[in-house]
Amino acid sequence: GDRGYFIEPTVFVDVQDQMKIAQEEIFGPVMSIIKFKDIDEVIKRANDTIYGLAAAVWTKDITKAHAIANNVRAGTVWVNCYDVFDPAAPFGGFKQSGIGRELGEYGLQQYTEVKTVTVQL
Repeated sequence: GDRGYFIEPTVFVDVQDQMKIAQEEIFGPVMSIIKFKDIDEVIKRANDTIYGLAAAVWTKDITKAHAIANNVRAGTVWVNCYDVFDPAAPFGGFKQSGIGRELGEYGLQQYTEVKTVTVQL
């Protein structure tokens, strides 16, 4: 694609928190490199955005991976992988990255309508 808003695979370095590429969702083969000092800083910065579709964590420390996954406000967190889907697992974002879920039992719920009928006999 040489037309439209296509972005070639790109790595942005020295990205700062206030930059548009750090604050907005980019759907494409794009990576923003942001330096950090510790895990608490990573979590705070990851959550300091209006979006929360997905996140990925690469680490050998599974305890650290779980700590990050539990604290990052994203609908999906991949650990040591990316873009892996299972039709049985729900997918959807937090905050302005979506309402509701696709896939899994949660995804089926959007096609149902719950009704309560109470009869006193």
